Amino acid sequence: MFIALEGIDGSGTTTQTARLVAALREAGIAAHATCEPSAGPVGALIRQILAGRVVLPPEPTGQGARQPGPAPSWASMALLFAADRLDHLDAEVLPALARGRTVVTDRYDYSSVAYQSMSGEGGAAIPWLRDINRHARRPDLTLVLDIDPSVAAERRALRGGTQELYERAALQQQLAAFYADIDRYFPVDRFTHVDASASADVVAAKIWRSVRERRAEPFD
Repeated sequence: MFIALEGIDGSGTTTQTARLVAALREAGIAAHATCEPSAGPVGALIRQILAGRVVLPPEPTGQGARQPGPAPSWASMALLFAADRLDHLDAEVLPALARGRTVVTDRYDYSSVAYQSMSGEGGAAIPWLRDINRHARRPDLTLVLDIDPSVAAERRALRGGTQELYERAALQQQLAAFYADIDRYFPVDRFTHVDASASADVVAAKIWRSVRERRAEPFD
């Protein structure tokens, strides 16, 4: 199986990816955890941008401190994510699936459609965002971790660190609404919504039950 976990920042996708892979392995199922942005070269660039570490070149005179540069446009970011995704599939996901492993990814192209549309032209951008990701293999199951944005914000505050590019409160509100209605933007894909406001143990149990139910069904 190829499984994706999705949700706003602070919904628990990273924690639950690790827990699901551990549960699969404990059940005797070969499993591989991965994430997007990937560990590849394009993914590394994206992570730098998200953390605000991309800098402008020095002045022609060579004087003056290097300052953080402006973030790329939403469309540029979408193209970077799409390029990273195809590289991620070729280098890591598809080879693991070919070896018989269940692959669980912390985020996939749904994040690109959500984050870039909400930070760009809204719903008008969705057809283009889907089109540039049309060659991305579809997951067998996508688990959407739904959570109140205020609860997610509290979790982000507890984990500390600097605020990343997309962690603005207003944007997170829009993203939460998008994820709650994500099924209509991907009518062919298989989604299960999970209430992520509960404890990590309760959420993990719900996810495990959803995965077991899907594994018991015949694949298309």
